[in-house]
Amino acid sequence: MSKISKEIQEQAMKVAKGTQRKNQTKEQTKLIAQGIEKGIAEYKKQQNIKSRERDKARKAKLKVAVEKTDVIEEPIQAVNTKLPWALLAISWIGFVAWVTFIG
Repeated sequence: MSKISKEIQEQAMKVAKGTQRKNQTKEQTKLIAQGIEKGIAEYKKQQNIKSRERDKARKAKLKVAVEKTDVIEEPIQAVNTKLPWALLAISWIGFVAWVTFIG
């Protein structure tokens, strides 16, 4: 099991002493403090698991968003590469027509 830090041990002992009953022995208080330490350690472990799950979900959403963006951008790029050529052709046709009929 993971090692519990001195800070957590001190906090657990403060809580245990704060809830100490009349006629409670030092051994009983120590046992209560150890229970609090285990509770804190378990809580931190659960929070780490939840944090990893949230991170995995966030990464999965990001991956899906990137994939959707890639799929959407491909047809737009195809249209954008044809558009300038189409405008160039139309302008040349218009220029030739203008020179032919007016000139």
